[in-house]
Amino acid sequence: MAKAFVLINCELGSEKQVISDLKKVGCVKNVYGVFGAYDIVTNLECERLEELRQMIILEIRKIGNVRSTITLMGIDGQC
Repeated sequence: MAKAFVLINCELGSEKQVISDLKKVGCVKNVYGVFGAYDIVTNLECERLEELRQMIILEIRKIGNVRSTITLMGIDGQC
């Protein structure tokens, strides 16, 4: 199982729409709106590392109003 947390910055005022869009992405387990340096935190769990990579690159980063992402990969056996 491949796991990651993705920290997301989005355009001001678009948080609700981005959260809604994230909930439709495969492998997304939870989505949280947060205060601080980032606007949204989501965690993903996929069967394979390549599937996880594809979800982040081809799905999450292409959601409208997403400005930037930081990905924190889980260490095997530690998550």
